[in-house]
Amino acid sequence: MAKLKLVPSTDTPRGQKRRREKPQRPVLDDDLRDSSAGIIAVKAVRREKPSNESPQVLHQNDDDDSDDCNVSSEDEAHYMISNKSDALDEMESSCSFQRHVTHVLANDEVNALVNQKSKFKWEMPAEDIPKSKWVGTGEKIKGASDDPFVDVKGKLKDHWQKILSDDLNYRSRFFSLCNSYRDIMHCNKKPFYLKGSKVDSSTMDAYLMHALSHVHRTRDVVIKNDAKLRNDANTDVMEDDSYRDQGFTRPKVLFLLPLKSIARRIVKRLIQLSPLTQKDNSMGQFKKEFGESDDELEEPNSSKPTDFNLLFAGDVEDHFLFGIKFTKKSVKLYSNFYASDIIVASPLALKLKIDGGEVTKKKGRPKENDSDFLSSIEIVVVDYADVISMQNWSHLHAVLEQLNHLPSKEHVTNVMRIRPWYLDEQARYYRQTIILSSYLTPEMNALFNGSCLNYEGKVKLATEFTGVLPKIQLEIRQVYERFDASSIGELDDARFEYFCTKVYPKIQESDE
Repeated sequence: MAKLKLVPSTDTPRGQKRRREKPQRPVLDDDLRDSSAGIIAVKAVRREKPSNESPQVLHQNDDDDSDDCNVSSEDEAHYMISNKSDALDEMESSCSFQRHVTHVLANDEVNALVNQKSKFKWEMPAEDIPKSKWVGTGEKIKGASDDPFVDVKGKLKDHWQKILSDDLNYRSRFFSLCNSYRDIMHCNKKPFYLKGSKVDSSTMDAYLMHALSHVHRTRDVVIKNDAKLRNDANTDVMEDDSYRDQGFTRPKVLFLLPLKSIARRIVKRLIQLSPLTQKDNSMGQFKKEFGESDDELEEPNSSKPTDFNLLFAGDVEDHFLFGIKFTKKSVKLYSNFYASDIIVASPLALKLKIDGGEVTKKKGRPKENDSDFLSSIEIVVVDYADVISMQNWSHLHAVLEQLNHLPSKEHVTNVMRIRPWYLDEQARYYRQTIILSSYLTPEMNALFNGSCLNYEGKVKLATEFTGVLPKIQLEIRQVYERFDASSIGELDDARFEYFCTKVYPKIQESDE
């Protein structure tokens, strides 16, 4: 596959925006020279268009959908006038979204991330989580601000205040952590099947709100830049990095979940937290495949514990994969992957999709591997990792390894507006990964340490457990006995035989 050879950018201090100097043109391989002529031709056509026509290839849109994020010239002009102050505020470094996506990685930062030299060097208390604290790498997170939702768009914030009311402040704690764009591992989450849905929904709402905020900000930046370019057809996007606002493909958020029943609960809550209306046709298909509501739970099995009945109630299918698209007025489920903003999937279904495991009807052969829609994922949420660990953990690891690769073919996007760190193959250092579980395992630790390389740093919940030994009233004597084995292969059999012939008879003879 042909690649763009880009001239390395000069190092920029952390937190500063890229200087708007005219960059050197990318040097193209021989295989890409023919396609570059097409790019230049598109650029020439753009200069000839009147100022009231859109000069750019739009942000990975569906041609079939008239409700997409494309808006008319009047709407864009009105959007710019009514949101002029927002456009200025959005470019401020205080906005976590802009600060994160406009940061330029220096070479020493990349080397440190590759070598994983960062250490957990600071800590802060974890409110409402007993005997726990947050530990992190990189710069220490500042204390809670007066308004943790200061970076959220007004329409979203007003809607959340309306539906959450007093509970909004309770969700703001974990939301502030997510809004720092750091990798997060929260392995003391109290899921609905252990502590009830109220405790679990607080964390779930927080990361759903963060995902919605990220999608809306990404969309708003593209629309505003489209409007600016429409009003000034002579603007050269190569001379201004502020117009480089896209990835290779449109999907930006990925939810990895273990069961359909959990996916239904999260998607329904996502729609409730969105101020947009829902299309009836896509919601009908969703209800058909995922069930109507949580009230349709099966009768609990009396022979099983309560947490088992709650977790495995409803649809326990672990193969699902669909996209969610946010348009100007509505939320559309089951949208084309390359036209979606959010991907909801189980690790199994996504692994089969990556491997091309689906079979075509005509020839009965596996489909071609088509996972380019994962090339521009910027936020990954792995919820109920403890349940996924009871399925097949290797699927999750394989999916994360497939993220943020260069696409195998060209998709509907303007190459001139792709962010530099996508072209430099640094997207994985900008990706935020959030792992949520009710307990910690070595596999989760290995995944967090090896596959999460966010330049912003990592945040991990550390909990001290008292254990059960203090609860023992009578002292127990531990006795260690040695036995012989001829080889390592015979070790287990020798241990069992020693127990049966030497230890167990003593237990039988004992009065206790």
